[in-house]
Amino acid sequence: MADKPFLTDIKTLRERARRHIEKGAVTEGYSADRETVIKLLNEALATEIVCVLRYKRHYFMASGIHAEGVAAEFLQHANDEQGHADQIAARIVQLGGEPNFNPDGLLTRSHAEYVEGETLIDMIKEDLVAERIAIDSYRDMINYFGNDDPTTRRLMESILAVEEEHADDLVNLLSELGK
Repeated sequence: MADKPFLTDIKTLRERARRHIEKGAVTEGYSADRETVIKLLNEALATEIVCVLRYKRHYFMASGIHAEGVAAEFLQHANDEQGHADQIAARIVQLGGEPNFNPDGLLTRSHAEYVEGETLIDMIKEDLVAERIAIDSYRDMINYFGNDDPTTRRLMESILAVEEEHADDLVNLLSELGK
């Protein structure tokens, strides 16, 4: 690896950096279809927002003998999802796009659904279904971004890891409540 020469000479790097300076982080070396990336990120943003709203409802509506611990988990997941939404929105702006926070069409942009659930078990199951949807859709996005947009890929990989943890947490809750 050490014998491999640097592919771009410094003079060329400096010249390219001065062209289209207003584009910020999006340089000539960015090879992804930026419009598609922004569209996918806005879908992920909508998914995260819908998950925040569902988890918050579940947090406030949780009741029964096991509600306190489950509600705490719902709140933690809601906060995590909000953090993901913020990270995604920041990346959209970094790519020169606009994060779509418009509530009109939020559910049609989201990959996850908003299902309220009647009981604590129903709520956990609906949250688990949503996490599983996010896991598969984010994995597809990660594969799409590949090496064309490694920054967005790594962002979505880190979010995916948390979504997988959430799914594991929810499965554990279901198993504990089933006893």
